[in-house]
Amino acid sequence: MLRKLARLFVIKTRFEAYLIIYALALGATARGTAYLDQYPGWGGKLLFLACTGAVFLAGAKILDALRYERERKQADDRGAG
Repeated sequence: MLRKLARLFVIKTRFEAYLIIYALALGATARGTAYLDQYPGWGGKLLFLACTGAVFLAGAKILDALRYERERKQADDRGAG
């Protein structure tokens, strides 16, 4: 039962990854606009860039992890067969 529940939190496809990256981007831009209001000038702009930059890094890591998992599974299938 717990295994089925845990599978809900595993990213299996690139489409799911893109949905998660989109959600992260929406949250980051919302947080970034709040920073622009709180810290006018260069400070707010730098914090906004940091928020959006973090999404780029996280998105790249998510997509790389999916690619590595797919390659490992293919290697395991070739080794077992």
